Order: sequence, then structure tokens, then C-alpha cells
Amino acid sequence: MKSSNTSTTAFSGEAIETAKSLRTLYFTRAAFSVIWVLLVITLANKNASAAMILFIIYPAWDVIATFFDIKSNPPSANKTPQYVNVAIGVITTIAVYIALQKGIAEALIVFSAWAILTGLIQLITCLHRRKKLEGQWPMIISGGQSMLAGVSIFLKAHTPDTGVTTLAGYAAFGAFYFLLAAFRLSRSIKNDTVNV
Repeated sequence: MKSSNTSTTAFSGEAIETAKSLRTLYFTRAAFSVIWVLLVITLANKNASAAMILFIIYPAWDVIATFFDIKSNPPSANKTPQYVNVAIGVITTIAVYIALQKGIAEALIVFSAWAILTGLIQLITCLHRRKKLEGQWPMIISGGQSMLAGVSIFLKAHTPDTGVTTLAGYAAFGAFYFLLAAFRLSRSIKNDTVNV
């Protein structure tokens, strides 16, 4: 009986540490998205080079953030979806750069495919993570919305005057869901209600 209690406490502590790491990551991701949106609004329409850089930075940042997400998980957790996400993010960053040489529409099509794939991976990851950790509903909804946004971006890609500003709403919603998830995890940590 004593051994069982010790195991539960250790696992509970591991889950709480994961929750704290994810909370920090979610706040960081929200801050990045807000800054990215502000830069897009202020620079993208005035400076083509800045628009291209911002276009490339977004999926590249997601790759970096996913590595931190992997580090946040306990060693026993299945990290295959995150590694797949990293591979997709690297390919997308390169593909966006190449597509931009042809035009904004082509880059938006690449971005739309990335939004759909990463949204699906996020949905799967957070549904699985929810079994052991509170505060995942915002990220589950965000994953689903990312997929829908990807379809919308694809359909609008060839609309006249469509540019990187089209992605500002996508990033803004992402920031909102990251903040929501971070605050939800904060409440779980404070109340010590992290599921194990």
C-alpha cells in the first residue's frame, strides 16, 4: 500500500512539472503571436521584404516551440506527433521560402496545408494529453480551428490583394487559445487538480 502511494505522488509531481512547463510555453507562444500580428499590421503592407520574413518566421517559430513542447513532456510520454510536427514545420518553412519566389498565393497555399496538418496533430496530441493533464480543451479547440482556418486560407489564396495580413487573424486566434490554456493550467496547478 505504501509503495502505491509513493508511485502516485511521484507521478503527480511529474504531471505538475509538465503542467508548469506547458504553461510557460503557452504564455511564450501567445506573446510571440501577439508581437507577430503587430509586426504584420504595421510592416507587411509597407515593406515587401518584411512581409516575406514574417511569412517565413511563423512556421520556423512553431518548430522551435515544438521542441520546447517535447522537452516539457515526461520521458514516458509518446512524442511521435511532436516530432512529426517538427518535420512538417521544417519542410513548410523551406517550402514557404521557395513558394514566395513565385508569389504570395503559392506561399498561402503552402501555409494552408501546414495549418491543416499541424492543427490535426495538435488535436490528436492534446486529446491524448488530456487523459493526464487538465487545461487542454482550449488547445483541442485551437487544433480544430487551425484546420478550418487552413481550408479558409487555401480558398482565399488567389483572391486579389491577399497577402501575409490574411494570416493575422489566424495568429491572433492562436494567441487567444494559448493564453486560455495557460490560465487554465495555472488554475489546475494552483488547486493541485492536475490529473494523473
